[in-house]
Formats: sequence, C-alpha cells, structure tokens
Amino acid sequence: MTGPVLVAEHIGKRFGGFTALDDVSVSFEAGQLTAIIGPNGAGKSTFFSLLSGAVAPTSGRIRFEGADVAGQPHHRFTRMGIARSYQITSLFPQLTAHENVRLACQAIHASARGGLWRDRAHYPGLAEEADSTLALVGLLARRGRPAASLAHGEQRALEIAVALASRPKLLLLDEPTAGMSPEETKEMMDLIARLASERTVLLVEHKMKMVMGLADRIVVLHQGKLLAAGTPDAIRTDADVRRVYLGEGRSGRG
Repeated sequence: MTGPVLVAEHIGKRFGGFTALDDVSVSFEAGQLTAIIGPNGAGKSTFFSLLSGAVAPTSGRIRFEGADVAGQPHHRFTRMGIARSYQITSLFPQLTAHENVRLACQAIHASARGGLWRDRAHYPGLAEEADSTLALVGLLARRGRPAASLAHGEQRALEIAVALASRPKLLLLDEPTAGMSPEETKEMMDLIARLASERTVLLVEHKMKMVMGLADRIVVLHQGKLLAAGTPDAIRTDADVRRVYLGEGRSGRG
C-alpha cells in the first residue's frame, strides 16, 4: 500500500473542561517509522491512545486504510491490524516468554473464530507461531524463562512480541526505551529498525537522539496542538520546535 495508512482529521479530545487535543490533523504514511514528540503536557499520550483505539475522540475522524474507525471498540482496532505496546510493561510475570506470546496468539485466533475459552488444542500451530514471533524480537533463546526473570530490556521486547502476535500492519510503541540502559536502548533501536522494515511503526519517545537517528518522520505536539511535522532534518531546524524545546526542556512526557 502506498500513501497514508492512518489519517487523523481535526481530532479533538476533552476531559471535562480540559482540552487535551485541539483540531489535530496529520497523516501517517505506509511503510514509514514516525515518532511523536513534544514537551510535558503536549498531548502525546492522549493522541497515541486515540490512534490505538484505547479512547475515542471528542471530535474529528480517524481513518485507517480509508475506513473511519473513530469510536470503534478497542478489539476492533486489533482485528483491523493495529497493535500497541504500552509504556508500563504488562506481562504475566510467572509465565514463560513462550507462554506469554502463545496466549496472545491464542487470544487472536479465538477472537477471530468466536471461541475465546476453547482449549489450545483447537488452534494447532500455536507453539510454532509463538516461537517465530519470539525469534522476531530476538528472544527465542529465552523462550523457557519466566517473564519476571528477564532483564528489563528483554521484558520490553517480550511485550512487543505480544503485540506482534496479531501480525499488525501498524505497530504503535509507547516509549519503548523507558528505563533502559544505553546498551539496552541501542538493542531496542536495532529491533525497532528491523520491525519497521516490514510494517508501519509509530512511536512516542522522549530520547531525542534516538528519535533523530531512527525516525523517517517526526510529528511534534505542543499544548494539544500540532506544532510541526516533517523529516528529522526539517524538525531539527524548525524555529518553532527549537523555541518550544529550548524553553521547556527536551525530555518531557505528555
């Protein structure tokens, strides 16, 4: 597919009297890795939640592959090919890496066939599917290790494997390097680059060096509005972006 895979049109989101997002319009091209950045309170997390179907916009439309998906239940986003990993790791800590991914694969198959509580024997090939997904993120050698025993960076990679169980066309990553050491961050950057070579990726990230070295395109939010969108070089030299970051810091979260 060429052209935008996901389009936000005049998106607004209010929580009571607070406006978190105000008339944001931006498109995301198929096959690109796009980073969403902005200072503290910019609306990044809210925007990400809207794009992943976790919450519905107050106004505006979200189009995925041309279809208006705004307000659809979250599980419908997964079925359509949109998957998300979260900033806070959410795994079954006592289950092995293989079991975590196998359960995710089983849930996807069961949801599609209407048999969520069927025994896994009804879904042949789950073990192989889980192992191939673990191999994608470099964790096949850790398949038998409980999730709780994995290093922090490995846990984040495992969470991405769980998201990949649905074989998404669009993968959304929420601060994938949060809490990582420099070595773990480098490994995660390499993983994201590999994943982005085969699918469209959006990520929220506050490590600017990583963003500038990894993203094809950057979207900048500020106070709930779209401030700028363009290539890393264009964003690096944008006067409004420089003013915002020089005035409010480089690593805020929204």
